[in-house]
Amino acid sequence: MNHPSTPAFEGMPPGRCTLVGAGPGDPELLTIKALKAIQAATVLLVDDLVSDEIVAMAPPGARIVHVGKRGGCKSTPQAFIEKLMVMAVNEGENVVRLKGGDPFIFGRGGEEVEHLRAAGIEVQVVNGITAGLAGMTLLGTPLTHREHAHGVVFVTGHAKPGDSGTDWRQLAATARAARLTLVIYMGVSSAAHIQEELLTGLPASTPVVVIQHVSLPQQRHAVTTLGELHATIEREQLASPSVIVVGDVVSGVAAAAGTGIGTGSGATALPSANRQAAGA
Repeated sequence: MNHPSTPAFEGMPPGRCTLVGAGPGDPELLTIKALKAIQAATVLLVDDLVSDEIVAMAPPGARIVHVGKRGGCKSTPQAFIEKLMVMAVNEGENVVRLKGGDPFIFGRGGEEVEHLRAAGIEVQVVNGITAGLAGMTLLGTPLTHREHAHGVVFVTGHAKPGDSGTDWRQLAATARAARLTLVIYMGVSSAAHIQEELLTGLPASTPVVVIQHVSLPQQRHAVTTLGELHATIEREQLASPSVIVVGDVVSGVAAAAGTGIGTGSGATALPSANRQAAGA
């Protein structure tokens, strides 16, 4: 590969780069535009959470580079990924940066776009369905509802080193006053702290659901309350990748289960957590 600052080889058509959201994992949740981008790629830089079925959609001969990125786990350095993108584009490659979920929702897509533009590279972004939305949809429950939730906040439970992170106390107060649903990404490992802070502004009885492996055959979820969040995660051994949804709309998960509403297959409810939430 060329040095990142060098132009494409003389006579070689300029390369391009597209950031593609692969969605939560189910290949059928890909957008048509995402599929077309994957099928046209000559180089794919693939995140850890992208399913094998989606990677298999790449054309024969495409170079696939796995650059594992998973919140809270050891990952390929971001600077190295950005360097690879620039080098491949400068060699005339059609580069697809394939990310789980949506590139612009905790996918570090903003940082990558800034880096590519600074290198003089035109970049396109293709949205994907984010896990928080897909997970609740698969449970037959909305994130907003005219009677129960007037808005939704997507928030990360994982702060970079040296960052104080989310002000959970302020967020809890705002969520209660404005009737907001909280969708927490990368929050399982810090659930005890998040629970403690949110309880300063939200009732212990606030409904919560933790959804693991959204949209995949092994998807499972546990309905509980804010007061029992950490205990439920520990008891049911819920781990990353999971999303935590907090708010009154979660009450609809149990109702949807009782009517068969939902669009997913293979999703498993954890009965002990559901009984705990119900006070059994």
